[in-house]
Amino acid sequence: MIAVIRIVGDTQLPSSVAETLFRMRLRRKYTATILLDTPENRKLLLTVRNFVAYGTPSEAMVERLLEARGALRTKKPFDAKKIASLLNSKSISESGLKPFFRLHPPRRGIDSGKHVGVRKGVLGDHKGAIDSLVERML
Repeated sequence: MIAVIRIVGDTQLPSSVAETLFRMRLRRKYTATILLDTPENRKLLLTVRNFVAYGTPSEAMVERLLEARGALRTKKPFDAKKIASLLNSKSISESGLKPFFRLHPPRRGIDSGKHVGVRKGVLGDHKGAIDSLVERML
């Protein structure tokens, strides 16, 4: 599974990127979603990599994200551990959750709008280090 967080707002987005973000349900700044790790989703991420941060979250971070910001469409209580284990095989909308998470801006701010690995920025592929960014945004 891949956690994707939108960092850049709506100003001066190319239409193809805006459409891709809309279809990924990342319609506002600082929203997140969890995607299955498929070749199709990897191609989508290549399209929007200059506008989002993404990576592979740990199981514990997914559970914490579900407990803090997850919501069922029926507004009933749910078991975060059970749904986190299902997300490896199902998409987030198939599990009955809302397909996005509203997050806070990161505490201690964003270091830079540059890419990860180039100048220690926040955009692009974080691989396993996405947990620290999600932690700062909960």
